[in-house]
This record gives sequence, structure tokens and C-alpha cells, in this order.
Amino acid sequence: MEQAQVKESSSAATAPLIPSDPPAPVPPAPVTPQAAGGSCPTCAAAAQAPNGATAPSYIYVIGHIEPRFGLLSTEKELAQATKRAASGTIDLNDRQAMQKVLSDPANRYIVRQLCWVLLVQGIETYILLPRDPADYQLLLEAYRASPNPGDLDVVIGVRGPIAPPTMCNGLLVPIVIFDQIYSFDRESLLGALKPPKDSDAKKFQAAAADMLDRITHQSDNAGATDAHRALNYLAVRYDQIYATAANAFTNNASFTSIDVRSSPLSGTRNVVEVIFTFTDRTTDVASKYFTRVDVTEEFPFLVTKMSPYYESLACR
Repeated sequence: MEQAQVKESSSAATAPLIPSDPPAPVPPAPVTPQAAGGSCPTCAAAAQAPNGATAPSYIYVIGHIEPRFGLLSTEKELAQATKRAASGTIDLNDRQAMQKVLSDPANRYIVRQLCWVLLVQGIETYILLPRDPADYQLLLEAYRASPNPGDLDVVIGVRGPIAPPTMCNGLLVPIVIFDQIYSFDRESLLGALKPPKDSDAKKFQAAAADMLDRITHQSDNAGATDAHRALNYLAVRYDQIYATAANAFTNNASFTSIDVRSSPLSGTRNVVEVIFTFTDRTTDVASKYFTRVDVTEEFPFLVTKMSPYYESLACR
């Protein structure tokens, strides 16, 4: 079977799987090091410049969040806090004990001192800082006491500069000022999908799992381009892509590619077309389906539902 590829090219409302889109977004406000809760002299660059002088670089990425010790003193302070809570950590492994200690509101100051890293396909890709200090709770909730390979964290925010070496023990990756994090596991996402009427539930689940894995396992998908932001949005918010894949597999077709291109309907908005191609395993005839996603601002949203895609004829 041909490996599906995600391609990005340029040219001139269903029920969501995770909570619905927020109201029309307000342009991000500058973030100061104090508001971010950490030492980061260049974090303000992650926000939009006044008068729209510099367009922000939005992030919509699927990965896995883990804490790191940026300073030795933070590691030692956590050890002391764990010692104080010794009676409550009996029979817990190290990760479970750490999660329990960090969950204590009295230890929230340690949560703020940790370096929170987003890994994409096991690679340390971003350092996360909340726009609002109250959102450290989202980071804490993403740290599971008993993790499994299917854990997924969706991070939505604005990309900033490369972190200074002193910020996270020498880790030189971009900082992301996040506005929202959704944490769930693969099985919960698949379980929330509703099979089409009269379809085989088990076959639908298998088809959906295959499609989700192909999207999340794209090695270059850091959720920073319009193409990947749109694709990641569809993966967790639009169940029709899974129904389309299941129907194609039922009709003996293979999922062969995803093409993301700028929509001719784009005007003042940045709208992309996400085209899914399936090829008949017997005849090699390709069938295409597409949907449009608006990626103008930080929160993408669906413009048109999934429908057959027909290539436009070139002008003669």
C-alpha cells in the first residue's frame, strides 16, 4: 500500500470531537516574563506586534507534554516537597509520586518553575508557557500519573523565539505561548466517533484508527504551517474525515495522499482546501474528497463540509 503523504501547495457544522470553538478570537496581547511565570526576556516576541506590524506564527499541534528540570535547585526543591509528603506517596512509583506532589496547591510554585516541553513523535519540539498563569493547571492535567502510548495533547498558541540556553537546561527549541490545551487519549477520541448509519462499528473503528495514526505520525508535522494546522484541527474536531476513510476502505480503496492548498475562495480570510485521495486497489482510479478550513487566526474552523472534489479545468 502506498504511504499517504501530506502535501502543501499554493494557488490563487458538525459536532466537534473536543469542545466547540471559542468566540471570535481577540488578537493576542503581549506577554511579559512575569505574566509567563518564568525567566524569558524574549517571550514578548511571541505575541502580535502593535498595529499588526508582524503577523504572529500560530501553532495547532498534537503531541505529548512532559516536565523537565530547568535548574538543579528546582529538582532539589521537588525532592524536599516529596519528603514532606512521604506519608502520601507510599506504594507509588516515582512518576505517580511526582504527579501527586505537584497536584498539591501548596506546591504550585514548583509547577511554575518546571520546564514544560511538548514532544512531537518523541522529539522535543516546543517549550510551553501559558499566556495566563492560571493555565499552569492545564499543564499539570497533561502530566498523567500512569501514561500510555496513546496519550495525546493538543496545544494551541503562538510561536515565539528560540529559548535561551538557560531556560531549560540547554534545550534550544522554540517557545510557544499557549492559550488552550486539550488532553485526552487515543481510545477516548476514537470512542467519541459515531459510525455512519448501517456501518460495521468494528470496521469503522479500525478505519478511523488508521487515519488518525497516519495524521499524527507525520514526521514533519509540528503544527506550525497552515497545512498542518488545518490537518491537526480536522483530526480532532471533524469526524467526517474518518467516515470518508471507512467508506473508501469498504469499497476496496487505499488512502494514498492528503493535499493542502490555498482555496480560490480566499479573500481577506486565509482559507485552505484539504483534499483526501483514495485509490481503488483494483482499477487504480483515484477518488478525491475535500473540506475547507479557515486558518486566518489562532483557532481554525470548518468552512465547508466534506464533499467530492473535482479538478478545475484550465482556462483555454
